[in-house]
Amino acid sequence: MEEASEEKKGGDGRNKEGTNLLRPPTFSGLSNGRLKCVETGHEMVVKDKDSYAHSKRCRPGLIDFALSHSKPPLNMFKQDLLSRNAYNMVLHKFGEKLYSGLVTTMTAHLKEISKSIEAAQGDLFLEELNRKWNDHNKALQMIRDILMYMDRTYIPNTHKTPVHELGLSLWRDIIIHSGKIQSRLLSTLLELVHRERTGEVIDRGLMRNIVKMLMDLGSSVYQEDFEKPFLEVSAEFYRRESQKFIECYDCGDYLKKAEIRLNEEIERVTHYLDAKSEGKVTNVVEKEMIANHMMRLVHMENSGLVNMLLNDKHGDLGRMYNLFRRVPNGLAMIRDVMTSHLRETGKQLVTDAERLKDPVEYVQRLLDEKEKYDGIISLAFSNDKTFQNALNSSFEYFINLNSRSPEFISLFVDDKLRKGLKGVSEEDVEIILDKVMMIFCYLQEKDVFEKYYKQHLAKRLLSGKTVSDDAERSLIVKLKTACGYQYTSKLEGMFTDMKTSQDTMQGFCSSHPELTDGPTLVVQVLTTGSWPTQPSITCHLPFEMSALCEKFRSYYLGIHTGRRLSWQTNMGTADIKAIFGNGQKHELNVSTYQMCILMLFNNADRLSYKEIEQVTAIPASDLKRCLQSMACVKGKNVLRKEPMSKDIGEDDSFFVNEKFASKFYKVKVGTVVAQKESEPEKQETRQRVEEDRKPHIEAAVVRIMKSRKVLDHNNIIAEVTKQLQLRFLANPTEIKKRIESLIEREFLERDNSDRKMYRYLA
Repeated sequence: MEEASEEKKGGDGRNKEGTNLLRPPTFSGLSNGRLKCVETGHEMVVKDKDSYAHSKRCRPGLIDFALSHSKPPLNMFKQDLLSRNAYNMVLHKFGEKLYSGLVTTMTAHLKEISKSIEAAQGDLFLEELNRKWNDHNKALQMIRDILMYMDRTYIPNTHKTPVHELGLSLWRDIIIHSGKIQSRLLSTLLELVHRERTGEVIDRGLMRNIVKMLMDLGSSVYQEDFEKPFLEVSAEFYRRESQKFIECYDCGDYLKKAEIRLNEEIERVTHYLDAKSEGKVTNVVEKEMIANHMMRLVHMENSGLVNMLLNDKHGDLGRMYNLFRRVPNGLAMIRDVMTSHLRETGKQLVTDAERLKDPVEYVQRLLDEKEKYDGIISLAFSNDKTFQNALNSSFEYFINLNSRSPEFISLFVDDKLRKGLKGVSEEDVEIILDKVMMIFCYLQEKDVFEKYYKQHLAKRLLSGKTVSDDAERSLIVKLKTACGYQYTSKLEGMFTDMKTSQDTMQGFCSSHPELTDGPTLVVQVLTTGSWPTQPSITCHLPFEMSALCEKFRSYYLGIHTGRRLSWQTNMGTADIKAIFGNGQKHELNVSTYQMCILMLFNNADRLSYKEIEQVTAIPASDLKRCLQSMACVKGKNVLRKEPMSKDIGEDDSFFVNEKFASKFYKVKVGTVVAQKESEPEKQETRQRVEEDRKPHIEAAVVRIMKSRKVLDHNNIIAEVTKQLQLRFLANPTEIKKRIESLIEREFLERDNSDRKMYRYLA
């Protein structure tokens, strides 16, 4: 037989003699019973040509051919021949011999590769390993294609390892787990990582290829041969580095170093490690650099958390928040230290006697503190709700340590709405009012604020000194939203009275056209209950004014039946014209009490304190303040007194200050009023508040019992406290008293078998 040529063939797979190359192989005879395969050139001893398919020499020949042609692309003609030969062997039931030959040949081939890799020196070691791995992969792909029929039929039926997996397993066992390669590979990889951590530049592409090789060999290979030792070495590296850093740097700089290291490890994973390693290696960094040093970092002197809060170091605070949130209890530690610091500083702010002298400044400091920490939570703590809750609880804690906080907040609002918001845009007014409402919401005794706010609002409305009616109404809307309709119903009634009074005065003036000459009267008719009026002794008005008042009384009672008017002279104001001894003319804006005093000097040159008191019937405390305002305040002293002193005595005498002068034609003579309430006034206000609370508590108890029918004492206390918390913090003792009162009035009764149980009586 003649050898068939592989060099020239037609498009139908035939050689130049026309032999079909896709049929079973052809042979040429040699001496001594040997045959030579025309297609592959292998020689063998056979009994007949058909036994070629059973030949042991042909099996390794196929594999050797594939391994030796792994670099250049294999000629499709040759690959087809090899595939056909492998197909014939499996078809003739010699798959086991083919498979065992594959294992034997590949094992021998990999052992030779192992020696080549072991011989590589220095940096060439990884390059040689990578090159051989790439060659092995190409050879595996070729072998899998050649043995595809065996891979699809024989291997599944015999439950053997598929060709590709077999090639990976042999590479793992012979190359990677070689005694001389395994430890060297690990140490080389760890050394490269260490060099990169210390600032050197390494070949990341090569690292990525080697690590991917380990991953391709199976997750267990990657984890056992590299990842576990890598994490252990990393932990030791960062343990030493963190100890070094914390001794050398302050808290802010340490956190920057930790953040850089954390980002480096994340970047390292993206470049050449398994993505699943990110969480593991970052956990190592977090544990060694953050978790193990949390307490020391937070409390570090002159640079810890408190220092950052005091100096508004938003960058450092944000970095601490982002790093500490990665470790267990990290944020809880920041939150607890912040809360402790805030409560301590807040307590100092609300209890410092010096700071309590100016209520407006007191509230402004609270607002500044709130704005400061709102900024920190927004900019540094990602608007974390748990931090916002801690901030709110801290403010509620220390604001209520000062029983005068409700009064001071009302005084702050009064100051702003009188003059502080003049010239301010509507948007800015809303911002200021919103800030005030934030502080207001922390008050536990909102009903105390209501008492003071009503008093201050009444003075603003009656004196016409409010900056903006829109601002006043806007604040009432905000109060209604926070506390409900009942809370603001009387405040809204005050505005209604002001509007009704304007209409009433227009009617009065229309019905008395003769009043255009002489003194004029403006009356505000206030609904009892809506306004903070108190029973007071009406002073003796000058004749001119008392006559006008009687005319208004007759007019008003004539158009309204069943009503009663009582004059609140302590709440009025007056404008009077005065001519002093040097001919100076001024228009004086005074209170009604002051007007009554000044009008007396039209008929007398000198009057004693007792004479003024007797004629005017002004209460002593009010009279002394009025006289002090007009005789002792520089620039407002339209009267003089003897003897000269800052205080008013009952033996003092008064006369007109003929030398009074002012560069203004209109002069406002205020009344000396202490910002602070006197102790009796405080007690009186407190008693009024306590009295007003009683019906609210009783109403809450009745509402609860009406729906529940039967309830025990502790649950009633809890329910009532919850219902009333928007208005005030109910005292359990007072709730118990109100329950006893309701039992006496037969709204409730005690259970006969359990005295702590109450029943509702319809």
